[in-house]
This record gives sequence, C-alpha cells and structure tokens, in this order.
Amino acid sequence: MNILICDDDKAIVDAIGIYLENEGYRILKAFHGIEAIEVIREHNIHLIIMDIMMPKMDGIRATMKIREENNIPLIMLSAKAEDSDKIIGLNLGADDYITKPFNPLELIARVKSQLRRYTTLGGLETRSNVYQTGGLMIDDESKMITVDGEEVHLTPVQYKILKFLTVNAGRVFSIEEIYEKVWNETAFNPENTVSVHIRKIREKIEINPKEPKYLKVVWGVGYKVEKI
Repeated sequence: MNILICDDDKAIVDAIGIYLENEGYRILKAFHGIEAIEVIREHNIHLIIMDIMMPKMDGIRATMKIREENNIPLIMLSAKAEDSDKIIGLNLGADDYITKPFNPLELIARVKSQLRRYTTLGGLETRSNVYQTGGLMIDDESKMITVDGEEVHLTPVQYKILKFLTVNAGRVFSIEEIYEKVWNETAFNPENTVSVHIRKIREKIEINPKEPKYLKVVWGVGYKVEKI
C-alpha cells in the first residue's frame, strides 16, 4: 500500500519512511501541502501522514482541500500538544492525531489501525470483487492487479491462476487442482504448464522471485498465495 508522508522537516519524513518501509509499505514524500495534493492526484494513495505547520500550504488547509475530493485516511502530525489543534484537525477531517516526538511503534500501530478500518469498513474489502492479501490486490471488476500500489500486468491465464489462489489465500492447491480450475478441463501431465505460469507470475509480483512473499510452493503438495 502507498503511504504519503508530508512534513517540511526532511529528517522526520525520512525517519517515518524508514519505519514504514520496514513494514512493507511504499512511501511517497511531500514537504508542503501543495506538493501533497499534487502527489495524491498523481498516485494511488492509501493513507496520509500530514504535519500541521508547513510553508506554502499548511496541513490544515491541505486537509480541507483533500477532503473536498476523497476520504483517504489521514493522520495529523504536529509538534503542538494543545487540545485546540487536535480538535481543529479532527473537525476538518483528520482520522487520527499524533504529537511529536512520537514513539515509532505507536505511529505504526495507528497507521495499521487506520488502514484496517479503511479497507474493511469504508473502502476496498466492502466490494465483493476486490481481493487482497498484504500489498497484493486484485480488482476483478477492472481486472487490475497492484502490488504495493504499483500496477502489474499479467496474461489472462496468469490472471486466472493468481486470482484463484488469492481468493483462497492460505490454502494449498495441487498442480492438478490449479490446472482443472483455470483451464476447466481434466489435468493430464500439467506440471510443466502450471509451473511455467507460476514462474512468470512470480517474476511480475515478487520483489525477489527466488524468495517469494506471496506466491509460494509447498514442496510435494502444490502452491498457495500466502494469507497476510
């Protein structure tokens, strides 16, 4: 998933980015409100961490602009601890608020909480034709696959294999079962056919195909998409 960090302090942006990248998120950066709005319009952003005090356009005005167009989860970040700042931010559409200096583990927990609420209550998983595990997402309506927000292009057969395994994430299927489900015919020596397609899918969705995060082999049994 893509997270936008917006703060005029580059050191803070970089530090937050490191914490979140270690959790598997893709990070985009902005250093004032105008830049943040441009990034949101150009990329598929799933959560925003927004500082209040910034040049050109502060976090309050940026939040107002963002809320005119979408409901992306937004966590406000500020060096000020006064209740008035918190109330203003929340009233303008922020979903959460954290004060500097902050505990990185607390920030990560808040990020995960907001993403979980967004995907299960207000966004992605409420649609029956969207399937997701970790950063891998399949929109069966548009036939679009993204990994950490980046679109991946598969052939029709590769798409069917990945969708079948993702819909049943965590369950292991034999090569015969995969073949019969995808090709809709009885399997007859399907090992090479399925294995080649699996390898091609891994090359497209995995950072390191030799150590896959999503599409895994269970030796002697078959393949599965990991449930994350």
